[in-house]
Amino acid sequence: TKPAMETAAEENTEQSQERKGCFECCIKCLGGVPYASLVATILCFSGVALFCGCGHVALAGTVAILEQHFSTNTSDHALLSEVIQLMQYVIYGIASFFFLYGIILLAEGFYTTSAVKELHGEFKTTACGRCISGMFVFLTYVLGVAWLGVFGFSAVPVFMFYNIWSTCEVIKSPQTNGTAGVEQICVDIRQYGIIPWNAFPGRICGSALENICNTNEFYMSYHLFIVACAGAGATVIALLIYMMATTYNYAVLKFKSREDCCTKF
Repeated sequence: TKPAMETAAEENTEQSQERKGCFECCIKCLGGVPYASLVATILCFSGVALFCGCGHVALAGTVAILEQHFSTNTSDHALLSEVIQLMQYVIYGIASFFFLYGIILLAEGFYTTSAVKELHGEFKTTACGRCISGMFVFLTYVLGVAWLGVFGFSAVPVFMFYNIWSTCEVIKSPQTNGTAGVEQICVDIRQYGIIPWNAFPGRICGSALENICNTNEFYMSYHLFIVACAGAGATVIALLIYMMATTYNYAVLKFKSREDCCTKF
């Protein structure tokens, strides 16, 4: 009947409007996501996790290699062992701090988007809010500079292990393998300054050095230091993205606080 057909048409129209309204709502929500801050947070968490996890295990393996091969006297590397143990505790603090800091920066990015404006009423800025955003800008810049130093420092053990590995490759090469000159190819770990010059033996040569390179401790420590260095580099990139995001957010809050606008960065 005609009334039934009109009723069905009205129901179809209402369902179509509901689907359209749901689609528009999803588009608005997606448009309000701070993608730069989100990418930076994921990259920061990944980089810090790699740096802290791999660095912690690699430091323990380095101590084992030194104790077993390069410094048999405990008193010679006692200071180094204490420093490494302190660095392992610092790694725990770094992981905890950046977990919280990444969440805070991500939340700050969400709360300066148009999606939050629509959900929580009119977008208004206060002197306290601008001060907090400015504090995040300053702190992120300081952390970025600090992590550049951490990235450079994490490359030092990679360089050291690479020199040892390349020396072992020379020993294994057909030109030197099995010749008398093999025992004259040495690595003196004392030249890196991590153990004193009176440490014994301090220098390993020939087949003994090749045996060290074939151990699991050396193989794992070398590759873990490489991954830790890559994690530090990823964290630096994440902090650079955070710098751009926080600076842009602060600029919007500072110069456009009286306008009906907000940032999606």
